[in-house]
Amino acid sequence: MHGEYKVPGGKLVVVDLEVTGPDEAGAGGVLRDVRVSGDFFLEPDDALEAIDAALEGLPADTEAADLAARVRAALPPGAALVGITPEAVAVVVRRALARATGFGDHSWSLVHRGPESPELLMALDEVLLDEVARGRRGPTLRVWEWDRPTVIIGSFQSLRNEVDAAAAEALGVDVVRRISGGGAMFAEPGNTITWSLTVPSSLVAGLGFVESYAFLDAWVLEALADLGVRAEYRPINDIVSAAGKIAGAAQKRRPGAVLHHVTMSYDIDAAKMLQVLRIGREKLSDKGTTSAAKRVDPLRSQTGMAREDVIAAMAASFRARYGLADGDVTDAELAAARELAQRKYRDPAWTARVP
Repeated sequence: MHGEYKVPGGKLVVVDLEVTGPDEAGAGGVLRDVRVSGDFFLEPDDALEAIDAALEGLPADTEAADLAARVRAALPPGAALVGITPEAVAVVVRRALARATGFGDHSWSLVHRGPESPELLMALDEVLLDEVARGRRGPTLRVWEWDRPTVIIGSFQSLRNEVDAAAAEALGVDVVRRISGGGAMFAEPGNTITWSLTVPSSLVAGLGFVESYAFLDAWVLEALADLGVRAEYRPINDIVSAAGKIAGAAQKRRPGAVLHHVTMSYDIDAAKMLQVLRIGREKLSDKGTTSAAKRVDPLRSQTGMAREDVIAAMAASFRARYGLADGDVTDAELAAARELAQRKYRDPAWTARVP
């Protein structure tokens, strides 16, 4: 079995191993011929042999936390690990046992349509998630284009606690509820870069929920670095720079597939955002700032690039690393999304399902 895991902000960790015993899928089997490798840095040299030995013979159903503890305990005194952690070794072992796939194992398609209504954008996410789950669509990177200003609230948020309905109506801002959790986002045409990754579950196999966020956002950090933007992942779902938040992510899962979508600030009308969003004092104090506007670090000021050029550069970065073919939704997918948008996402009962 073979597993790979790119440590967020670190290096690639690889493991090759065998499982022997009554059940090679896990229960009853033990790890044999464990060989950890990668482009990380590790001192002293024999620390790698100690890691392999610590894993040898362990039950194949050993939990990740216990795997990490065994690795940590086996390291020689004063061992230096750069770009790798005991937790990363545990993750890569679990991914190998789960027969996880990597980004490069799939054929990716790019969907980038013209401006669409908020409810149709929500519906397309749900339809494509179901299509990937059923095996009728491959992994997809979809870039959104908004046709109007919109507040998007998380699946479990209270509508009245998050949105000033009177201000939103007066300013012509739509309000929609998405199927994923997380917090409210403010999006405007020309000021926001939003995308979705819709992937088979095998891509995040062996990863915990929090780890999957970092894993699916790793390419974004690399793409931003290509643009000269120094950013990092902040658990559970933020991409940040020294100046503030750049983007926030959310996920929804079906058996067989994962939807991971991200809203990134290219520019921001902070005054309008503060009028329509009810950003509580507790949330602001938790972020260590008293100004909601200062929490956001738009890409326009960091790159000096046009929005469309930022999108093109990020797509090119993804394409160079993993391959990315231009694609579109099918007629059947679009028809299903339009029906779902009308039946669900335009329904006030859905928007106010948590009043």
